[in-house]
Amino acid sequence: MKKFLSILISAMLILTLCSCSVTGNRRFEKTFIDLFDTASTLIAYDESQSAFDEKYGLFYDELKEYDRLYDIYNEYEGVNNLCTVNRLAAKEPVKVDEKIIDLLEYGKEVYKFSGGAVNICFGSVLSLWHDARENGLASPESAALPDMLALENASKHTDINSLVIDSENNTVFFSDGEMSLDVGAIAKGYAGQKICEYAKNELWQDFALSLGGNVITSGFKGDGKTKWSIGIENPDTSSQQALLNVEISDLCVVTSGDYQRYFTVDGKNYCHIINKDTLMPSEYFSGVTVICKDSALADALSTTLFNMSYNDGLALVEGFDGVEAVWVDKDYNKSFSSGFENYIK
Repeated sequence: MKKFLSILISAMLILTLCSCSVTGNRRFEKTFIDLFDTASTLIAYDESQSAFDEKYGLFYDELKEYDRLYDIYNEYEGVNNLCTVNRLAAKEPVKVDEKIIDLLEYGKEVYKFSGGAVNICFGSVLSLWHDARENGLASPESAALPDMLALENASKHTDINSLVIDSENNTVFFSDGEMSLDVGAIAKGYAGQKICEYAKNELWQDFALSLGGNVITSGFKGDGKTKWSIGIENPDTSSQQALLNVEISDLCVVTSGDYQRYFTVDGKNYCHIINKDTLMPSEYFSGVTVICKDSALADALSTTLFNMSYNDGLALVEGFDGVEAVWVDKDYNKSFSSGFENYIK
């Protein structure tokens, strides 16, 4: 319950909204906790409560479809999702929705520009860490790290080329029978980008979504045309203040950090972001936040940057147009890309 409340409060606080007067559309808000295993908040400007509620229903149903398709832990009747793919794709090609094909093809793109730091075929390794974390959280007194030999054996089955995608027939096949998918580094960002593109085309012009802390903004805060003020969560959990406040419009803010999803073994915290080279949780930073127009890219980049040195990460960021980042080291010192500070309020 404490963990749940912490996540819910974080999701509510991440959208730090300044007061503003609007003369037309009014501000409406919904919080939901049953999609993508996280607490999320939608804020939109609409003409009436009934209009907002009707559109919210469409929004929620569309996002729910992504949540079920991208779920690697649970299957649903009548749906071939990623859990189904992990169970069956080593035996034969599995027919899936185009939304899954698109995500997996994007995952292959991310693998290339991240140098393998983000690998959707890393599931065999990540599942060992997932089980260790779940066991450690459920029984802290018996918390233990995964066996290194088991991790090394699992890492032999993470070749991205073992993922065979047939985009014409919408099928997925694993040429390595011991490989499995884990899309945790990209799924929320990708789904968030797609759902917000849908919302902007069909529902609202001015809205903001915090999908478990992945913040996506469209337009402004109603007729006042004020930019959205976003509080970036502070990796220093002893602080009551946001790390930074940024003002944005039609941009996304996504953070990867070591301060929420972790477990403790012998007094040391181990986060959920695993380095491909060490097979251990990454220890470069406490947090990395990315700002750009595309939530899918921001999600992928935040994890990528978390897994490499500042100099290597800075070089990568500066190679993208319209991407900025802030790195927070283990002593909570901040380092910025060249244009990030232009967004600071």
